[in-house]
Amino acid sequence: MIFNKDTAEKTAELLLQINAIKLNPGNPFTWASGWKSPIYCDNRLILSFPVIRNYVRDEFSKHIEKQFGKPDVIAGVATGAIGIGMLVAESMGLPFVYVRPEPKKHGRQNQIEGFLQKGQNVVIVEDLISTGGSSLQAFEALKEAGAVVKGMAAIFTYGFDVSEENFKKANLDLYTLSNYQNLLNLAVAKQYITEKEESTLREWNASPSTWGVSE
Repeated sequence: MIFNKDTAEKTAELLLQINAIKLNPGNPFTWASGWKSPIYCDNRLILSFPVIRNYVRDEFSKHIEKQFGKPDVIAGVATGAIGIGMLVAESMGLPFVYVRPEPKKHGRQNQIEGFLQKGQNVVIVEDLISTGGSSLQAFEALKEAGAVVKGMAAIFTYGFDVSEENFKKANLDLYTLSNYQNLLNLAVAKQYITEKEESTLREWNASPSTWGVSE
């Protein structure tokens, strides 16, 4: 679910402007999962554009407090959300921790880096939601550490059915600054893509695991 329609449209426009979201239906990307995709989202680019990263920081800070109340701690999901999560924590005057995909193999073998006490209220900041697998791993790690997770806030979601099911099963509220639907609407309106390309992008979104696979 998006926080706000105006924010969703503005965020999508900014991501397209800096090429954080690349649309290329004619020459698909290959994800680490092996899925073929006509879209690639690299939200790390946001950190390189001060005006845009400040916009994202401010929107997160405002909407997180409005939706979840002011938490005790902001947690970023490594590695993509460490930078923006720390900016949000700084803006809100809150402690920050980040969550690794798995515990370190050496030293203190931490999965959660930073100071976190049992019972503290936490909001997780994420950069991108695809299937939700890595995001929910961070959620489980925080719960195991005794945190009370109020919800997750992400920059962008592809809105796959599988991710929505995964978050529902986990009983975790997810809100995003923007999403795939708002992105496509804007891309067509601004003529970033043709109507034919829009059709391709919608077909992919409906069945990403099978799209582009030769029979």
